[in-house]
Amino acid sequence: MVAAERRVGNLPGESGRLVGRRGELEEMARLFGRSRMVTVTGVGGVGKTRLARRAASELQPGFADGAWWVELSPLTVAWGVLPYAIAEALPLADQTTRPMLEVVAEYLAGRETLLVWDTCEHLFEECREVAATLLSVAPGLRILATSRRPLGLHLEEVLGLDPLPVPGTDGAGGGEVADSVVLLADRAAEVVPGFAVTDANRADLAALCRRLEGLPLALELAAARLRELPVAELNQRLADRYTVLGNTEATDYEADPPWHQALSTAIGWSHQLCTPAERLVWARLSVFSGTFDVEGARQVCADELVGGEQVPGILHALAEKSILIWEPIGVGERYRMLDTIREYGAHWLRGLGEDGTLRRRHRDHYLDVARRGDAAWIGPDQFAWYDRMSDEHDNLRAALEYSLTEAEGEAEGEGHAALEMAAALWFFWYGCGFLKEGRHYLDRALAADTAPTPVRVKALYASGPVLVYLGDLPALEERAAECTALAARFGDTERSYAAATELRVSVLRGELAQVVSRVEAQLATDWRDKPLTLLPLAALVFGTHCLVAAGRFEEALVWLDELSATCERNGERSMRAWGDFVRSQAELALGRFDQAREHARAALLVKHRLRDGVGTGMALESLARAALAAGRSTQAAWLLGLAAQLWETLGRPQAGIPAVVAAHEICERRTLEALGPDAYRHAFDDGRATHLHTGIAHVLNSTFPPPP
Repeated sequence: MVAAERRVGNLPGESGRLVGRRGELEEMARLFGRSRMVTVTGVGGVGKTRLARRAASELQPGFADGAWWVELSPLTVAWGVLPYAIAEALPLADQTTRPMLEVVAEYLAGRETLLVWDTCEHLFEECREVAATLLSVAPGLRILATSRRPLGLHLEEVLGLDPLPVPGTDGAGGGEVADSVVLLADRAAEVVPGFAVTDANRADLAALCRRLEGLPLALELAAARLRELPVAELNQRLADRYTVLGNTEATDYEADPPWHQALSTAIGWSHQLCTPAERLVWARLSVFSGTFDVEGARQVCADELVGGEQVPGILHALAEKSILIWEPIGVGERYRMLDTIREYGAHWLRGLGEDGTLRRRHRDHYLDVARRGDAAWIGPDQFAWYDRMSDEHDNLRAALEYSLTEAEGEAEGEGHAALEMAAALWFFWYGCGFLKEGRHYLDRALAADTAPTPVRVKALYASGPVLVYLGDLPALEERAAECTALAARFGDTERSYAAATELRVSVLRGELAQVVSRVEAQLATDWRDKPLTLLPLAALVFGTHCLVAAGRFEEALVWLDELSATCERNGERSMRAWGDFVRSQAELALGRFDQAREHARAALLVKHRLRDGVGTGMALESLARAALAAGRSTQAAWLLGLAAQLWETLGRPQAGIPAVVAAHEICERRTLEALGPDAYRHAFDDGRATHLHTGIAHVLNSTFPPPP
């Protein structure tokens, strides 16, 4: 049980058996014994990621605060992305205005943590700088990196990874089977059930492993062909093409160090054996970042050369050839490419002269996805949109970066695309927990496209909820002033955006009377006769919060009833959950403790599902107050401890809202008085040490007994 509790982190599961590498794993442990950073280097396809995954899994129990995998291959070099990627991998969703690197450094400073940075070469300089910073302030931190070249830090140890050993002769006699042959046979058995090394095929397998020089990815690509060809024929065909396909001298594959000749041979041969349509789709898929779904592949890859109806079958065929990796997800499926395979496709795409065209198609597809999410978010499919946009995060970043790069290079029309996309994604930044990243993209898009347009008004408005959550009143006031001035040139929609932004300024200033007045003005419009948007729902939430803070509970309940009924009719959950939180405060004040608890739990269920850290923390705070009011002081202390670990990841306890901070302090003081220091500390520490997801699942249990 102790070991299980210490295996915290987000390490991905291993795909397939790791063959050999025991010596490298032992060397890795030895290097970490004398250094705080180890970089696994080697050519593309040699197995750096797979080795790092196994090594991290074996090292994980030694780190009290976990081992955390940070996937870098989908990221671009256009901005300081690494601290954001680390924070996203960690249980760290900071919602302050501080630089993210400072936040990450502070979080890691007192912890014993292993970070695994996979695929560093394209972020070489940033990885060097961030590693130096973090290692200087966090003595309990260890970093395991994979890269095609060392990062060059003075405290870095380098583990060079060679291909797997190959057989010395073709002899079919006894003796130990070389690791390369074991890997080839393992992967072959996945496509040819019952495949095994026998006296009849041993010599051909050995020759194939030598020809491919023991390079794991090359062996896996060759194994995929055994579905169609026997080993002897595969070996002969590869030998016939080796000289031509192994020549990489005239080709730039953007690899450092250059690709191993065996890998170029294996990939080139796999490419040649694909149909023309498969080769074209392979090249076009290289514009995707991370994973992608069938719809995205169809929208981006299909045209007069490849019909949309062909795309699903081509994806399946490429997966069978090990060009794509198929990943089932819940009710759907996604695909991804290994970096080396993507590089090859990108090389061919450039050769076809399609690179710019396909990147614009990719951008246009994800702009359309953002528009549809914007229109559908306030409705019954919020959870589905949350899941979809989380899956598409890497592609959204890539599309935004492409648009912004073009906009900053003054390409006509691209700036509007960047601004529209950043604004349309308000629901992703605000509703899905990516506030700091949202601010980054909104700031850049607004700076790149300064034309006085309705799109700019919406982007200024979209900054509002982000800045409220981050607590940045000066920036919000600046955006609101521009939004109001610019909206006056346009229509009712733009003026409603300005009114909503001014309302948020009043909220952040704590102007309760002004908030209520603005909400009343909003509710006096004809919003009930139009399709539902965020604006009236946010107004109802802000207004009811202020009424409760002013002690006007019955008035608040009238507005809360309308909020709940409106959300119920439209299937909306996120804003209704905020209403449930506010209602729990009113019910507490009115002495209805059971009702307060149930509304707080309803808020918690939704906010935790949508990764809304502030909403989750607020619901836990309300549950602690309800438990105390009902005489369950031990449970209240446990809930305060559970909430405390969440607030640590957000950076501002109780989101810095004065009324909530004051309520927390009262609850904490009264719970301490009820239990005494020792019992309080024991229950609080127990809650703080409970895994957040486990603790929330316990709270959401229908019986929710007091913790032991």
